[in-house]
Amino acid sequence: MSDFDVLVIGGGTGNNVASAAAEAGLDTALVEPGPLGGTCLNRGCNPSKMLIQAANAVNHVHEAERFHVDATLDGVDHAAVVDEMDDLLGGIAADMEARYRERPNLTLFDEYTEFVDERTVALGGESVTADRVVVATGSRPVVPPIDGLDDIEYLTSQDALYRRELPDSLVIMGGGYIAVELGYVFETMGTDVTIVEMNDRLVHREDGDVADLFTELAAARHDVYTGHRVTAVEESGGGYAVHAETEAGDELTVDGSEVLVALGRRPNSDSLNLDAAGIEVDDRGFVETNEYLETSADNVWAQGDVAGNALFKHSGDYETRHTVANVVHGDRRALDLSAMPHTIFTEPQIAGVGKTEAELDEQKHVVGRADYADSAMGRAKKLDDGFVKVLAATDGTILGAHAIGYEASTLLHEAVVAMRGGLTVEDVGETIHAHPTLSKVVEAAFRDAAN
Repeated sequence: MSDFDVLVIGGGTGNNVASAAAEAGLDTALVEPGPLGGTCLNRGCNPSKMLIQAANAVNHVHEAERFHVDATLDGVDHAAVVDEMDDLLGGIAADMEARYRERPNLTLFDEYTEFVDERTVALGGESVTADRVVVATGSRPVVPPIDGLDDIEYLTSQDALYRRELPDSLVIMGGGYIAVELGYVFETMGTDVTIVEMNDRLVHREDGDVADLFTELAAARHDVYTGHRVTAVEESGGGYAVHAETEAGDELTVDGSEVLVALGRRPNSDSLNLDAAGIEVDDRGFVETNEYLETSADNVWAQGDVAGNALFKHSGDYETRHTVANVVHGDRRALDLSAMPHTIFTEPQIAGVGKTEAELDEQKHVVGRADYADSAMGRAKKLDDGFVKVLAATDGTILGAHAIGYEASTLLHEAVVAMRGGLTVEDVGETIHAHPTLSKVVEAAFRDAAN
């Protein structure tokens, strides 16, 4: 007989699987060595968005003059922002742990574990077995083997989020969503920011038009060096010198009092001894799963970042619902990851769903576009930059939608619902949108594609 009915390794989105299993009367174990809530609550989207809201408040003061409002900024207590964030989120994690320790049918192990056999792990100095196992160990920042990096005190996103003292200057390695969000926060709060990115534009996975505009806008705030790969880091003059070069061999050196490594994330699969359980991973270390989130091992599932289906909290939440159905209730509920949206909460916001124009390649398609500045609300808010772009097949099927601008993260969801519901560009374009909301920009883009 197994020690548990269900064993969940990882307390991020996995904590909801464990909770559902215990609620269903299954003897459940949850393994999490850190605070419950995972990356999102403790080291990712929750703390970063709280910092971004503070940065937005600073921006509102700076922009007040555009609306003929005389406002001044006397200062920013960044330490107080971080303290408030830490107290709030730390309290949520602590309350969650206290509730879980009192929950019937649930045993919480606050330690690291690894597999020692099929559906058997090491816990508390013993081998613990379970009928069903869920691997949900998340991901962590990538730290590549750059010359000299191990010899300095560099920051990762986790360190940067909880830094109470603002650095005078900051060199950010990388130009993806984490890099640009943190770059926006630190620059707005008063740090001189330099971004070094090896691709030819920032947020290069976005639609080309979006990435081009954002790179241009970011370059007006920061020192931005695209097309440069970091080759080495060293201490210099009380700070650090970051060396980079282009493909052509042109060299660049930039200086900063701190260095932030924001070069992507990697799955937390390498310390689990997955081979012992017969769990296969791909060449990047992500656990391989099928449409039911089943791994190569019998009665072992994987979800969230470690499974690599889509490294977003909302995709993890979506996968959790399927894991609960399949593991707890014995269903066969398959994933449908089509129309998976993503957002970047910088200034301006970026959001996208579906294909980019480059990904469509030679597929025949139509493009619809509408600028914020051409809408009544866009003019009222003086939104000089920003647009919504729609990509569709010639029969009206929506292939993708992309937005950059004020509240793009919210506006995009109309396109997500349309794509999930099988609507066409004509369906959305002919839907009555309240005037003068910013949603009229979405309507205009879809009407442009339909016409």
